Amino acid sequence: MSKNKPVVVVGLMGSGKSTAGRLIAEALGLPFSDSDPFLQARYGGTAAQLAARDGADTLHGYEAEHVLHELAGEPEVVAAAASTVEDPRVRAAMDKAFVLWVDASDEVLAQRMKSSDHRPDFDPAAMRARREPYFREVADLRCDVGTMRPEEVRDAALREMGLPVEDPH
Repeated sequence: MSKNKPVVVVGLMGSGKSTAGRLIAEALGLPFSDSDPFLQARYGGTAAQLAARDGADTLHGYEAEHVLHELAGEPEVVAAAASTVEDPRVRAAMDKAFVLWVDASDEVLAQRMKSSDHRPDFDPAAMRARREPYFREVADLRCDVGTMRPEEVRDAALREMGLPVEDPH
């Protein structure tokens, strides 16, 4: 595999999609696109604000649009909102990308989201029940971010893509 292939980072809220995505983009020399800035720029609000203003279904449509838009262009690394895996168009578009699933236990994710106003009603177990089958379907690699540091996630993704990993020493 070459670094001319897009990379999509998926996972539940709090899993570190943005952090892993930025590190991978930097290692590959590719642009990085995150759903949060995309939503802010295009629709004028955070995910939580858009869900309150336009409804969750509309928000999920916006989030799907982000991934479809980014995958239609030049290769880059995309941090995709968790909802996007529920959209069959997005799952089909991910076929041409390397998909990294960053995951952790529900307890770890809930702890990480306590300090966030992203979604105050976040229930990892409910979201996992809905989305895990789709994550399993699209993922080329799953990394447990409850035990792996972001740099280890990046290196595991690069190795899985058949690319060299720089020795830090």
